Amino acid sequence: MLKLIPILLPIAYGLLLYHFSVWRTHRELDAQSTRLADPKLKALTDRMAASLEIVDIPVHIYEIDPVNGLAAPDGRIFITRGFFNEYRQGRVTAEEMASVIAHELGHVALGHARKRMIDFSGQNALRTVLSMMISRFLPGAGVYIARFLTRLVAAGLSRSDEYEADAYATALLIRSGIGSEAQKSLFGKLDALTKNRAGVMPAWLMSHPKTAERIAAIEKNEAKWVR
Repeated sequence: MLKLIPILLPIAYGLLLYHFSVWRTHRELDAQSTRLADPKLKALTDRMAASLEIVDIPVHIYEIDPVNGLAAPDGRIFITRGFFNEYRQGRVTAEEMASVIAHELGHVALGHARKRMIDFSGQNALRTVLSMMISRFLPGAGVYIARFLTRLVAAGLSRSDEYEADAYATALLIRSGIGSEAQKSLFGKLDALTKNRAGVMPAWLMSHPKTAERIAAIEKNEAKWVR
């Protein structure tokens, strides 16, 4: 049993760090967000809500600059201030923003949102545990190996979820009468969004499938829903 202590302690510490990260993330979202109050976007989300036979789709503005969309396990959808500013400045249309909201709704409906908290809050915990364990055998290199392995695991989890959420969004957008063209056109603007961020890749694309592959998958799904 004593021989297992060097292994069990990092794992216990990682679990504790993970739960703290989740708590801190929820607290930050609550403290730094406000309810979306844009009439045009509200009209589109109301159409999606009607298709889902629910009263409302709560969307909030998360007051950070990176271009991103987030889904919380409690069902709330967040659009970052940076993304909303792209819409306000005319670089992203209301329908394209609606496609992002539909995509995040997909994560909630398909049960990804809770799992995605591992990506959003738990990567640091996983990286810490791996670093501590690997460093016992490879001093100095453990941090870099742990960082690489954490990104690799997160990327694998993310890609399958993104395709599923894209498919959900396509179906919802078509059913709501909004259509899926905006879902595809948004991908065509990603280079411009990146340039607007001084060459920094938009956060919502990190570890995601390639743009061309996602568009092809959306077009394949359209054939199932467009009659």
